[in-house]
Amino acid sequence: MNDFDTKSDKEDDSPQRRFDGNYLKSWLNPLVKEPISRFEFFTLKGDASDRSYFRVTYYLRSAGKSSIIVMQMKEPGSEKEPDFNRMQKFLTHLNIPVPEILYYDAERGLLFLEDGGDTHLEDIARNSPDRIIFWYQKAIELIVAMQTRVTKSMRPYCPAYALKFDVEKLMWEMDFMIKHYIQGFLKRGLSQDEESKVRTALLGLCETLAGEKRVFVHRDFHSRNLMIRENDLLLLDFQDARMGPRQYDLVSLLKDSYVTLKAETRNELLNYYLQRMEQEEDRSIPPSPFLRIFDWMSIQRNLKAIGTFSFQYMEHKNERYLEYLDPTLQHIRDTIHARPDLEPLGRVLKQVIPGLNTDNENEAARP
Repeated sequence: MNDFDTKSDKEDDSPQRRFDGNYLKSWLNPLVKEPISRFEFFTLKGDASDRSYFRVTYYLRSAGKSSIIVMQMKEPGSEKEPDFNRMQKFLTHLNIPVPEILYYDAERGLLFLEDGGDTHLEDIARNSPDRIIFWYQKAIELIVAMQTRVTKSMRPYCPAYALKFDVEKLMWEMDFMIKHYIQGFLKRGLSQDEESKVRTALLGLCETLAGEKRVFVHRDFHSRNLMIRENDLLLLDFQDARMGPRQYDLVSLLKDSYVTLKAETRNELLNYYLQRMEQEEDRSIPPSPFLRIFDWMSIQRNLKAIGTFSFQYMEHKNERYLEYLDPTLQHIRDTIHARPDLEPLGRVLKQVIPGLNTDNENEAARP
């Protein structure tokens, strides 16, 4: 039998791996302290980034099969210690559940990680509706821990320490959306006056959000970055964390492009978060101003997601995210419809994004 039996989803655009069976044996054998009989290899569908992911299953005579995840950086030899490694150490020290780093080969740009399995929070939301509240409350507990314990422990050696969602960063994401979604995907040429009106309206949104108190935010805290591991969660894709509004991760979770929660479920979870934060901070949190920023943040975050999905299609011919454009637009439509204070921004956006003019759907009627 070959050292490395390849089994994959056989997509034509599967990335070229920078490792083989002999390489894996050279560092795995000392770790497991017994001979490895064979390997199997699977290409995994990663995130909307330039990283590639592989699952390597290896077989031991005594213990059967085990597996690890290999994260392959875009370029070999690019970073002595990537932000992922530094952030993983920081979060592990604070008891935030993240995958263990088993080995890092800087020269090859390969990071070997604990395998968190195959069950995402998204799978629970789609297949086990009676368990949604249980698992989403666990996710909110993670958000509370990050906003309290992690925020209080921030130090300069944490990559998130010097990064923040200020006006410049929030507007950069809006300009990215204008370029790749409105002008790229929609092929809508904007006059100088139209672009100025859109940017001015979005600038007002971003200035409001940038003025909020900042806490540690994961930045991509959605259902595909939360793995179910036994009776707990495992947090993935945390390397881009930064300081931002406390509503940010809640928006990523509760107005997720991949999972549409019922309005009453979302409201129950928002109330749960507010109760938990009041307990942690020993103070009352007025719900009205908090929920206002939650909705404003959701507009920015969902527009940013639309820009990312469009970029993947326009620049990389990656059609995988196109099906999530409509659910994300629906989040924006629902929010504008429910918020009179967002009506001026909504008017401007509807002039350049036709999909926002669709009649509002009844959220309660969705499965």
